[in-house]
Amino acid sequence: MNSVTDTPALEVRRLTTGYGESTVLRDLSLTVPAGGVVALLGPNGAGKTTLLRAVSGLLPAQSGQVLMGGRTITNIRAHERARAGVCHVPEGGGIFPSLTVRENLVMQAIPGGEAEATERAVAAFPILGDRLRQRAGTLSGGQRRMLAIAAAHVRNPALLLVDEASLGLAPIVVEEIFDFLRRLAADRAAILIVDQFAVRALEFAQSAYVLRKGEIVFDGGAEDLLGSDLFSHYLGAPPIPGADLGRPRP
Repeated sequence: MNSVTDTPALEVRRLTTGYGESTVLRDLSLTVPAGGVVALLGPNGAGKTTLLRAVSGLLPAQSGQVLMGGRTITNIRAHERARAGVCHVPEGGGIFPSLTVRENLVMQAIPGGEAEATERAVAAFPILGDRLRQRAGTLSGGQRRMLAIAAAHVRNPALLLVDEASLGLAPIVVEEIFDFLRRLAADRAAILIVDQFAVRALEFAQSAYVLRKGEIVFDGGAEDLLGSDLFSHYLGAPPIPGADLGRPRP
């Protein structure tokens, strides 16, 4: 029997799902190790956001299983998955625009831990300390993204799902966000990240999956993908020299 540390943070087993009569993901399997960082890459429309929504419970499975820490969560609702430690930071969202920064953070805190939650968020992104009374909807795009990730952080998630961490943000903000995610990873947080900048995501992650038309076409080491011709073939960018070929799916 596996020990706790051997049990993956996330297992997706032969998942099929979609919207209405449209199937987006077909028989998809994926694993995020405990304490591991996995990049989920692919062109627009490949199904990346659909997968994150299925894992967080926003989209029901048509077939297959989703397990967290060895526990089947396939049929439990999104709010129950959130209580169990699944935290989804959606693309461009994850905050309540009409509430202040402090109120957004307090909403995620455990009862009695409101002050600590605010302190942790400000420690993660100090600029938020100057914006605590400001309505979240009036923040800059980068500050809203910081707030969404900080609000996830104060929940102590067992599994963090980040959809497009850097989309549309200034490079200096992107670096600050990834610096914080690296610190989380160093503390053994399990992270599944989608990002339009594939190189940055692969430099951050240990392993990677590439989706194409709802199916996994590559799974292997992040460095392997960076250095292979598959990087260009599937992601439309030249490979990074110096790494071995990864494992393409047939």
